Amino acid sequence: MKKTVTTLWIILVILTIFAYLLGYLKLINSSLVAILLISTFIKGGLVIDYFMGLKSVKLKYRLIPIIWLGTVLSLIAVAYYL
Repeated sequence: MKKTVTTLWIILVILTIFAYLLGYLKLINSSLVAILLISTFIKGGLVIDYFMGLKSVKLKYRLIPIIWLGTVLSLIAVAYYL
C-alpha cells in the first residue's frame, strides 16, 4: 500500500509541475487547455479514490465528488472557450 501511495503522489506531482510549466511558459492554447482539464480530472479522481479513501466504498458515494469535479471542470471549460 505504501508503494502505491508513493507512486500516486509522484504522478500527482508530475502532472502538477506539467500544468505549472505550461502556465509559466505561457504555452496555453485551446488544445492544451483541454489537456490540462483532463489531467486535472485525472488528478482529482486519484485524490478521491486513494487519498480520500473512497476506492473501496460503493459507487454511489464515489460518484458525488466525481460528478462535482466534472461539473466544475466543465464550467471552467465553457467559460474558457466562450
